[in-house]
Amino acid sequence: MTPDRLLMSNYGPPPIKFVSGQGTVLFDDNGKEYLDFLCGLAVTSLGHSHPRVAEALTVQAKTLLHVSNLFDTDPHIEVAKTLDELIRKETNIEIPGRIVFQNSGAEANEAAIKLARKHQGQGRHVILSALRSFHGRTLATLAATGQPEKHEPFKPLPEGFRHATWNDLDHFASLVDSSVGAILLEPIQGEGGVNPADPQFLKGIRKICDDHGILLIMDEIQAGLGRTGKWFGFQHAGIAPDIVTSAKALGNGVPIGAVWAIEEVASAFKPGDHGSTFGGQPLAASAAQAVLKTMIEIDAPLLATERGQELISMLEKVRGIESVRGSGLLLAAELDAEILSKWTAPEVARECLEAGLVVNGVTPTSLRLTPPLTVSTEELTKGVALLEKVLNSPKGKE
Repeated sequence: MTPDRLLMSNYGPPPIKFVSGQGTVLFDDNGKEYLDFLCGLAVTSLGHSHPRVAEALTVQAKTLLHVSNLFDTDPHIEVAKTLDELIRKETNIEIPGRIVFQNSGAEANEAAIKLARKHQGQGRHVILSALRSFHGRTLATLAATGQPEKHEPFKPLPEGFRHATWNDLDHFASLVDSSVGAILLEPIQGEGGVNPADPQFLKGIRKICDDHGILLIMDEIQAGLGRTGKWFGFQHAGIAPDIVTSAKALGNGVPIGAVWAIEEVASAFKPGDHGSTFGGQPLAASAAQAVLKTMIEIDAPLLATERGQELISMLEKVRGIESVRGSGLLLAAELDAEILSKWTAPEVARECLEAGLVVNGVTPTSLRLTPPLTVSTEELTKGVALLEKVLNSPKGKE
């Protein structure tokens, strides 16, 4: 550890120090330029230093920073209204839902789990989620995460969590009993490898929930807010969830999360049941307000669809890429056997970073690409060219 780095090593040693960014471009402390096709893990969907978000933060910082959730402020009321409208698009939910704000995706999922348990009552506390899912790193959301290797260092974890095979409706049905109160799913497993849900699978899960009085929680933290080509990933399946969690892109880099629930479920929370000192505070909410207004004006889902189709077409022509999966601009490129005989995907990602392209090895065999929704065709072309150059370089294991 160097004297100027007094941070714990839970993320490992950082290879680069970034000092500024503009749009799709990042700059390190040596002035080197990088194309950002990761966006802080699908967070900066409007790109870095977006002027409207920066202006909203500046104005709010000079106006009102914090009063606690004992009082209303204009920004979080407006964000709640817009989020509710976007979540209910393309569904049969006519009555507005309600929202509780948090500071992150993990906190949003934690609050959603608490809300589901409060609504369902004691004895219906079990949360059923998918293997290879990722829902956060608090103890409860870690228990909900379907990656047993992440559980081991922190056992015993909270009880009441089960995991079924992704996209396997029969396995989910087999684990349902009278103790299951909610099913928690991502529309696309992000950290698990960018694994899309089959629309028929989600429709079947909705029916299981309806048949057994189970709540459906959709974790839209990575997939939500236009990234998949719809405002929320569950909308591709034409279903209506009971609870939706959101974060990441909501603040475009400013920490904020939200839990939306239908009125019947939301009413389970009574004063004192849940809280967050900073959840939805004015600075974060003002950023989210600017983000949502901008996304609506630019038609973020359409941008994600168009740029995503372009990116997929480009990637499929690259020597070394076997296949591409995902939706919109939440994609994974699966590397072929020749590349994997020399490198793992994380090693390829490190070489890409050296070449000036930010991606990550989301599995040992695949790269995740989540550029901003505002990325240009020219930037996509340049980024894919950098990736192709790395994949076809002579470096690697001999």
